[in-house]
Amino acid sequence: MAGNSFGDLFRISTFGESHGKAIGVILDGCPPNIAIDEEFIQSELDKRKPGQSKITTQRKESDTAQILSGVFEGKSTGTPIAILIPNEDQRSKDYSHIKDIFRPSHADYTYHMKYGHRDYRGGGRSSARETAARVAAGAIAKSFLKQHGIEIFAHVSGVGKIESPNVDTKDLTVLLDLRESNIARCADPATAKEMIEFIDTVRKSGDTVGGRISTIIRNVPVGLGEPVFDKLHADLAKAMMSINAVHGFEYGSGFAGSELLGSQHNDLFISDEHDINQTKTHTNFSGGIQGGISNGMDITFKTAFKPVATIMRDQQTIDSNGNEATVQGKGRHDPCVVSRAVIIVEAMAALVIADHLLKQSSYKNVR
Repeated sequence: MAGNSFGDLFRISTFGESHGKAIGVILDGCPPNIAIDEEFIQSELDKRKPGQSKITTQRKESDTAQILSGVFEGKSTGTPIAILIPNEDQRSKDYSHIKDIFRPSHADYTYHMKYGHRDYRGGGRSSARETAARVAAGAIAKSFLKQHGIEIFAHVSGVGKIESPNVDTKDLTVLLDLRESNIARCADPATAKEMIEFIDTVRKSGDTVGGRISTIIRNVPVGLGEPVFDKLHADLAKAMMSINAVHGFEYGSGFAGSELLGSQHNDLFISDEHDINQTKTHTNFSGGIQGGISNGMDITFKTAFKPVATIMRDQQTIDSNGNEATVQGKGRHDPCVVSRAVIIVEAMAALVIADHLLKQSSYKNVR
C-alpha cells in the first residue's frame, strides 16, 4: 500500500488503523535544535480528539502522544522523530454488521476492490483517526515555523448554508481565543451559536452536514514554491485534499475570482523605496501566491468538507457478492467534522510550509 508518506525534505509517514493497537507517525527531516514542547503537541491533539462535545463523535480517546525517538532534552536531534498514539476505546463489534456490506459513500467498496482484503473496523486505514498522527507531526512543524515568525490560523467559516462574515485578521491571537471559546470553532461568536444549534438538530435527526474551513498563513517569506509541478498552492491543495471528507479547495479569490475582470482582479503593488523585500499589494486576490511562489502577503485558502457518510438511518446498498442489502447506521460518528478538522487543516498547512521552507534553503540559508 503506497501513499502513506507526505513531503520531500520535511517528510512524514503515518501508520495504523482506527481499531488497531495504535496509530503513529515518523517525521524525517526535522532540523536539529527545534524546541519540542510535548504539552503543545498534546494540546493540538486535544483539539482533534473525539468526544469533545455534543456535536462530535462520542468515542473516548485521550490521544496521548508518546515520543519514541528523535528528541533529547526537549529539542530535536535531527534524527527521525517517532510518535505513537495508542488506541484506547475500540468497539470493533459496532462494525461487525458491515463486514460484508459496503456503506454508501465510504471507502469500503474501493478498498475491497483495490486490495481484496480490508479492515472493516471503523474503516481501518481509511478512517479519519489516521489524521491524529498528522496533527502530532504538524505540531512540530508549527514549532519549526514559529522560529521564523510564521503563524497559521484556521476556523470554521461555514456549515451547511450558514456562512460566517469575514473576520478581522489583524490579530490572530484574538481570533484564536474567539475560535476556542465555542465548540463549533468559528471565530464569529454569533455565527458559532447558529452553527451549533443547526448541527445538533441535524444530529438528532440521524443525519449529517458538511462545512467549510478558512485558513490564513501569515509572515511567509517571499520565494516559497517550486514551479512548475510543485507550486506552493498545488502542494497546499494536495495536502488539503488528502484529508478525509475534503471535496474542495480554493485559494485567494477562488471560484469567485472567475467572475471578475482582470482590471478588477489584479493585485497592484505598493512601492517600498527602502526595502523591496517588504513589497506589498493593495489587494490580495492572489491569496499570497503568484506563479506558484509566495509573494509575502498573507496566504489564504478555503477547504470544503462533505457531510459524513455514516448517517443513523437505514440505506440501500450491496454486499461483497453484489447482492442488494440494507445497511444500518450504528457506532459513534460526527454529525459534522469541521470543528475537529480545523486543527488537521492547520497541521497539513504547517507541514507544507515547513517542507518548502527547507527547500528554499537550497537558495538561501533559512536555518
